[in-house]
Amino acid sequence: MVLPSAADIRDATCVACPGQALALGCFDVAPRPGPEHPYDPTRGYRVSAATGTPTCVHAYRVGVPPAAYASQGLPLPDGSAPPPSPAADDLELPDDPTLLEAWLVAVVRSAPAAGLGAALRRAETTALTRFPPGDVVDALRRVLTCELARRR
Repeated sequence: MVLPSAADIRDATCVACPGQALALGCFDVAPRPGPEHPYDPTRGYRVSAATGTPTCVHAYRVGVPPAAYASQGLPLPDGSAPPPSPAADDLELPDDPTLLEAWLVAVVRSAPAAGLGAALRRAETTALTRFPPGDVVDALRRVLTCELARRR
């Protein structure tokens, strides 16, 4: 697998991801979202609370494994390994509405082709138990625009 291009990363990542503005390797990739990687509105993306380093919190969306690429200067993978897949934790409905898209991406990427329709129906029903209908529809539209094209 070849490393994703800047355009691929922009399409695959959320608005809070440094991948929207920075090149791969100019930010760290953390294994999970959490308070240690808050959104910094002055910079427009998540950062490490400890170091201030721009940080993506969804390795499966950015396409490289978690590592301190920017803060420790670790090299990017050579592209020979498959990109990370969503973990079981990524398939748990978040409480934070800013993580709804990432959850939907994880659901879509984890579903087999033959079960995608059923997985989307379950995801929509589940998301509506926690989030307003407009937010769920908007997130589904954004995610499906990129993810369905990616599956071809």
